[in-house]
Amino acid sequence: MAIFKGAGVALVTPMKADGTVDFDKLKQLVEWQIAKGIDAIIACGTTGEASTLVDEEHIAVIETVVKQTAGRVPVIAGTGSNNTQHGIYLSKEAERVGASGLLVVTPYYNKATNSSLVKHYDAICKSVNIPIILYSIAGRTGMNLTPSMVAKLKELPNVVGIKEASGNISQVVEICTLADENFAVYSGNDDQVLPFLSVGGAGVISTIANILPSETTQMVHDFFDGNIANAKKMQLQQLPLIHALFKEVNPVPVKAAVSLLGRCEMNYRLPLDKPEDDTLQLLKTAMKNHGLI
Repeated sequence: MAIFKGAGVALVTPMKADGTVDFDKLKQLVEWQIAKGIDAIIACGTTGEASTLVDEEHIAVIETVVKQTAGRVPVIAGTGSNNTQHGIYLSKEAERVGASGLLVVTPYYNKATNSSLVKHYDAICKSVNIPIILYSIAGRTGMNLTPSMVAKLKELPNVVGIKEASGNISQVVEICTLADENFAVYSGNDDQVLPFLSVGGAGVISTIANILPSETTQMVHDFFDGNIANAKKMQLQQLPLIHALFKEVNPVPVKAAVSLLGRCEMNYRLPLDKPEDDTLQLLKTAMKNHGLI
């Protein structure tokens, strides 16, 4: 059974000028997302700068989001690691603090073999009793989950879906042949949501939903409700903004965009930092043209 169907936001993690997590702003973001109709919240994913959070912060962010949502929407915790034991630890902790499910990225840098990759996911799956969504994003991890690998991994206990961010539509189509009531396929690319949905995708785990929660949710629900023309119009209208949001590595531009909305400060953890001036100007122009600022 899918954890959610529709639009999930890969939430940014607000930070103060001194680099600490701004938990008050985090709670406010959760409330705003829920008020705008988001279907799920993903805490501590790539967009949430999880790779620069220490474990105590990582778990505290997940717990804060869980408590603030109070069961109104599912909370999916990013707990992937290139160290299987570390991934098990984060996954157990996320389950302990009440996460609805886990988003587990392929182990980066190590580049596991197919057989060891199955063992990696199997060990994490067996360590918890909540659903797990695979996360394939080769551009960041160096590992692509091929359709044949997805077919093997979907048979593991607790695996209920995949966030697919390869950008390869042919691969997406093949993976979507594996989709059923027990395995959901989510778009990991905001510019490809409708292509995913058209071949059986269950929704999107979105970056742009940080600034367009209502529109992103409406687009997906319109598609499911048969209002394809409006969904298509919304997808195409978002493209200039999506291009601006990915001019630099995610989450640099999107956190700047959330800051321009006045919903967090433009603070990051090194090695990430504020966007270049030309990126910021492009972002401001795209947001103005979209009526956001």
